[in-house]
Amino acid sequence: MANDMKQQDATALAQAIGNGDLTAGEAMEAALAAAEKWQSLGAIAHLDAELGRANAARSHARNAPFAGVPALFKDLGGPCAGLPIRLGSRAFANASPQLDSELAHRLREAGLNFFGTTTVPEFGLALASEPASGPIARHPFDETLSPAGSSGGAASAVARGIVAIAHATDAGGSIRVPAATCGLVGLKPSRGAMPSGPHFGNYLAGIASEFALCRSVRDAATLFPLLAGKAEGFLPDPELAAGKLPQHLRIGIITGDLADWPIASERMQTVAGAARFLEAQGHTISEIDAESLAPLVAASALAFDRIISVNLACAVAALALDEDKLEPLTYAVAERGRNFNATTLYEAMNGAVAATHSLWQIFHDIDVLIMPMLGRAPLPLGSFPMDHNDVEAHWRKMTAFAPYASLGNISGFPALSLPFGEDAAGLPLAIQLMAPMGADRMLLALGGRLEEDQRWQHKFPVAGLNQ
Repeated sequence: MANDMKQQDATALAQAIGNGDLTAGEAMEAALAAAEKWQSLGAIAHLDAELGRANAARSHARNAPFAGVPALFKDLGGPCAGLPIRLGSRAFANASPQLDSELAHRLREAGLNFFGTTTVPEFGLALASEPASGPIARHPFDETLSPAGSSGGAASAVARGIVAIAHATDAGGSIRVPAATCGLVGLKPSRGAMPSGPHFGNYLAGIASEFALCRSVRDAATLFPLLAGKAEGFLPDPELAAGKLPQHLRIGIITGDLADWPIASERMQTVAGAARFLEAQGHTISEIDAESLAPLVAASALAFDRIISVNLACAVAALALDEDKLEPLTYAVAERGRNFNATTLYEAMNGAVAATHSLWQIFHDIDVLIMPMLGRAPLPLGSFPMDHNDVEAHWRKMTAFAPYASLGNISGFPALSLPFGEDAAGLPLAIQLMAPMGADRMLLALGGRLEEDQRWQHKFPVAGLNQ
């Protein structure tokens, strides 16, 4: 049964609660029942029913856009008071924090009621969510497939309707790639727009950002201004432009293939379909050859490798982790980071600066860039194993699956993954929209216009809205 994006999202659930069609407590009970029913998805790493019920009991008097809406927090990021963050690792276990991060505080102020954490790969190191500590996150439409990662558990839970919205993080596509595999809306905000501390984001050289996985653009557009700004981090707040969609945009679309990272033809055709739709809306379309972006993709991948490896090496030492409990690939990434010298890291980061400058030059002639989000369809479980030490091969697999993902992280530009059709198997076809720093609201407005064409509809209703 198809479900319209706006009839089955967090806004619709909040409206039903506000209208008295159900209470926050009933919404929470529906989410808990769905979590129990769909345990086989492995989407939820930790569930605390009593915490959820207590949060729901306190929400009835709150005046917020998502008042009473059940939600899940990613097991990577935070902290979120009352929920343990374990980073998908047997080597790391912390007591449930008593204080929220600033982002978690703002999410609660938006009305969200958290009752659990979602499955991630160990330390977020894969575009799959299959930690050795368990559970294994499975695709909501086909449990033999992966929902991707590192926000794979969140994506599976939201797409299956256990919750209508979930916290997520993105340092190399970890919001957008799972959104693309599961038919969701995934925004990686402009660098500096989201609060990133304490103890998260600021140690990844600015490539990481937190936001949410959503079932509609309107949910993302409503949530964004509630979270953005006054981040009080190590980065300056970006100047966020207004969200009105201009009548005329100069839109560039990627055509052709990256020589090293080919894209399936149906995904290129989806980009072309989006271009035709927008051209009919009065926007100007120009073509940009994929190979012109190849050096930028390569520089982004290199910087991602160096930053992630060095960061993990530092984290392992700072947290005094028992390295015998780390998965083999995690250990290898940390060891790789220990073996990089400062010059190696600096050169890669300087290359990322040059790549970002080159990307800015492209945006002198366009306002928005549209490209495939993924290179191919969702992959089978086990496609990103972490029981080996070949770090470079692992990174290559990730780049092949989502060649343009890390470009948004390294540049800091906002990037939006949006479903725009489905393949012969009924799996979503997704595009990625990218715009210059601070254009997040415009990007969401454009995404909303594309969503109105209803090329994609949800397969499953939201718990509490399925009566």
